[in-house]
Amino acid sequence: MLLLCVICGGVSFLKNAGAEDTAPGWQKYIVAFLNRQMERNYFQIPRYLEAGKEENLFPPVEQLMARQFLFYDYAVFVKEPEVELEDTLMAELIGQQEGTDEDYKNIDEEHLDYGEDALHIEKSMLEEMERENSLNNEMEEEKPTQNEENMEVAEEAVIQKEFEAPAYPAYTYDWSEKWDYEALVSNFYAVDNSTSLKEDYANLDALLYQDLAVDRASEGPQILIYHTHSRESFADSVPGDASTTIVGAGDKLAGLLEDKYGFKVLHHTGEYDTVRDDAYNESLPAITQILEENPTIEVVIDLHRDAVSGDRKLVMDLQGRPTARFMFFNGLSYSRKSGDITYLENPYIQENLAFSFQAQVAANEYYPGIARKVYLKAYRFNMHLKPKSMLIELGAQNNTVEEIMNACDPLAHILAIVLGDGI
Repeated sequence: MLLLCVICGGVSFLKNAGAEDTAPGWQKYIVAFLNRQMERNYFQIPRYLEAGKEENLFPPVEQLMARQFLFYDYAVFVKEPEVELEDTLMAELIGQQEGTDEDYKNIDEEHLDYGEDALHIEKSMLEEMERENSLNNEMEEEKPTQNEENMEVAEEAVIQKEFEAPAYPAYTYDWSEKWDYEALVSNFYAVDNSTSLKEDYANLDALLYQDLAVDRASEGPQILIYHTHSRESFADSVPGDASTTIVGAGDKLAGLLEDKYGFKVLHHTGEYDTVRDDAYNESLPAITQILEENPTIEVVIDLHRDAVSGDRKLVMDLQGRPTARFMFFNGLSYSRKSGDITYLENPYIQENLAFSFQAQVAANEYYPGIARKVYLKAYRFNMHLKPKSMLIELGAQNNTVEEIMNACDPLAHILAIVLGDGI
């Protein structure tokens, strides 16, 4: 520091004394050199300020200060690790970003989740299986009628036709084939750019063969259905009528699982999205308490509806009924940028993934095209409470209530397959 002061004083003296004009050549060279060094190393900040670049002032100034004064560098730039806040699911409108769908070539616009490059469900096969799903309805329409009255009766029968769960799958995967990481991801997952799926989790045996059967003989409830975003509604929902919102869909799903498949279900209708951005934090204590009070609960389902952009509509014909498509969702507590999100720890990620994977397989085999790819995102979304935790996006904001309610039938069947005798 003393040497620096001497040099600076000498330069100042020489400049003030006019030494640059009268000194020999070697002295002029030294003075010019010192001037350049002083200006480059110690006078950049004043020069930067004089330039009037105020719009981007602070980052450059901090960088210049840090480069010259090590203590300042330590004080300013040595910080605690950034804390990523658990964002809300729907606030980001994940339906507008169909994961990695855009990475596929020759995407069939009607069935965005399956393109011609799909390994096991090609476009032609998918169309054939969906044709079989609606075959009963087509046969009904082809029946001859005796008169106008019979025709009206026949049409009414088609409209009110009850859902029939298929006795066997329309398609069966060949699990004896080689299913490496790329094959599993491309066929079953849409990965948000906020995260990535670790190869350790993409293990076919761990995903497919984990036993997820529920003890239906237990005295208390085995399945909990709730809604982090209970205010989510549909195209023709009636204001003030919860039965026409996602809560009404939860009632329908719970009733099917109980009456048709023999599960005991607790449907919790608490409201936590008065302030939408804080819904997950608001719901966590209440759901934790419910689980403590009901230790027999093995399955936790957070039922949502998605939001999509433009004129896209998540609907298909299933047995002559307009039926909303749905999507299984996982939070991985893993950031592509910074790695594991330790403050959002989830010890059940592998089990969560097995649950959604087996549900996706059952959906693809029994109802081809009804399930969009499993969506993977960085955060946790309160899926750490039970190994068999699932978040489901049922349709979207532009589906009708009828389409949503119709979708509850195949969804209940798929859950029963996974939680019952398995796939």
